Amino acid sequence: MDDRVMLELNKYEYGVVFHSLNDKRNEMLKEKRPTDAVDDVLLKVIGLREVLTEKEESGDRREKERTGRKERSGWRRHEER
Repeated sequence: MDDRVMLELNKYEYGVVFHSLNDKRNEMLKEKRPTDAVDDVLLKVIGLREVLTEKEESGDRREKERTGRKERSGWRRHEER
């Protein structure tokens, strides 16, 4: 049986999950324990982020085309976040 659970995460929450899994993996490596299960989940999380990044970039591009705004380099001002 393949039960799946869907999580909705914002960027901050995604970072917490990613870093927690990575920290757990590092602990297991220090203890010379197998990391297979953590590796599998970590790879899924990394793959998800790549998909989300592609969607965000696509959405940003469409928004810029719609509004005619040019991309600015550097940090965004606080009011624009």
